[in-house]
Amino acid sequence: MTVSSTQRIIGGICLILTLMTWFVFSPALQCDFINFDDPGYVVENPMISGGLTWQGLRWSLTNSHGGNWHPLTSLSHMLDCQLYGLNPTGHHLTNLLLHTATALVLFLLIFRMTGVIWRSAIIAALFAVHPLRIESVVWIAERKDVLSGLFFLLTLLAYVRYVRLPFSVRRYLLIMLLFTLGLLSKPMLVTLPFVLLLLDYWPLGRTVAKRRLIVEKIPLLLLSLGACATTFWAQQHSMLTISVPFANRVANAVVSYAVYLKQLVYPFNLALVYPHSGKLPEISQLVISAGVLISVSVLACFSCRKRPWFLVGWLWYLGMLVPVIGLVQVGVQAHADRYTYLPQIGLLLMLVWMIAEMPAFLKIRRGIRISFITAILISSMLIARAQTAYWRNSITIWTHTLECTQDNLYALTNLGVALFNENEVDTAIICFLNALEIDPTDEDVIRNLKIVLLHKKALDE
Repeated sequence: MTVSSTQRIIGGICLILTLMTWFVFSPALQCDFINFDDPGYVVENPMISGGLTWQGLRWSLTNSHGGNWHPLTSLSHMLDCQLYGLNPTGHHLTNLLLHTATALVLFLLIFRMTGVIWRSAIIAALFAVHPLRIESVVWIAERKDVLSGLFFLLTLLAYVRYVRLPFSVRRYLLIMLLFTLGLLSKPMLVTLPFVLLLLDYWPLGRTVAKRRLIVEKIPLLLLSLGACATTFWAQQHSMLTISVPFANRVANAVVSYAVYLKQLVYPFNLALVYPHSGKLPEISQLVISAGVLISVSVLACFSCRKRPWFLVGWLWYLGMLVPVIGLVQVGVQAHADRYTYLPQIGLLLMLVWMIAEMPAFLKIRRGIRISFITAILISSMLIARAQTAYWRNSITIWTHTLECTQDNLYALTNLGVALFNENEVDTAIICFLNALEIDPTDEDVIRNLKIVLLHKKALDE
């Protein structure tokens, strides 16, 4: 294959990836802000909604925002407000553009590392249109996911260039710069040095001394430690939202790893909030989840010589989820779809290579494999596009969340607020009363119910 023909194929793949992504997420351009995090991140935050100002810049650098310190994300929201005001279409457009760019960079990254074009394209396509991407892309408050994801993959791309060319301080500084920008977008990227070590093993196959491989990651590790410290400072209030014993957190983490695996192959009943009960999961669920994780881990370790991609993809998945798997409980969720944005890349890498490199006696004919992958991509696109419709406004997303979960205090409360704002007072009261049945002491529910009853002039009630 000539250079020019390869370039045409790459260009064609990039065009198809873009069209697929926009087919799935273009309905988001008609969606509104929702009443969960969007007010604090954009709509009701005067530092953000006022656009780009010197005061806003100082605020973003010296204050936590939504339980995180991510000044670059805050600045991106300010820029949107400067350009579009509080028109949600512009804010959704920025998220969509960032996600599209991330998918394209992922394709180029894997192709640059492995030299295999079609597997790289399939991984990027599955990443781009999988229904689990909906929360990260369609939720305006999750700008930090798509922004940090782009810088994460750009950092890996810069690292590949640094490895393939003679040593250069300038190229290494570029890696540090991109990584810093990623951390300033979302601190979840703290595991990047670990991912680089995995890539050193496969597919880069670096043969330099192990000591050098570790030493060159130390500056990046120091950046990660700094991000961890600022995150701990920023999330101290959020850590007090729900108190969960450590043993219960570990058990929930094991189950969450398995839940994300299930959602990879069965992406249905996706909700905005999966509430954490604070209790131990069911024993049967915990045993099955632990069994799956242990079995795959053992298989990955025993096959690492012949199938290094299996171990790398699996450890990518396990390692990148560590900061958000719930060992340190922040917020009210047991798990969240948005947390899979970058970790799922490891699973896709592992699965695509597994299908492509099946033993000869297990291999399916090429035409059948192509049809199978095409069917998966089309079904993913249709499911994800349908899921996007649930994000039309606060009422639709919370109604859908209640259909997918049980005893969801937070969904009932936020749905009640959304209904009240639309003057559906009686239905809002029902939501708050149902929420009180779950937790009769919740102060937010009681306060909102009082407001609605006063509005209705039901003073005795």
